[in-house]
Amino acid sequence: MPPPPPNLYAALANLGHELHFTEYLRPQMSLPDEAQARRLPEGVPLLTILHVTHTPEFKPLAIEAFHRAGDDLELSYGR
Repeated sequence: MPPPPPNLYAALANLGHELHFTEYLRPQMSLPDEAQARRLPEGVPLLTILHVTHTPEFKPLAIEAFHRAGDDLELSYGR
């Protein structure tokens, strides 16, 4: 099993990989059983964040998926 981030990123960099990151965000309404399992109130969207660590040539090195309730979430991106 690979180490968790940020140790994963350090391990990949130590192997000589130049790391780049892309995130894909997808809001969606949950199915009733999904909403119940995640304890989401009715009408609250689910935000899926797919975080891909890749090489400059877009060869994927690691993929992480996060699921968050969209009613109490703020995303901020910067460089």
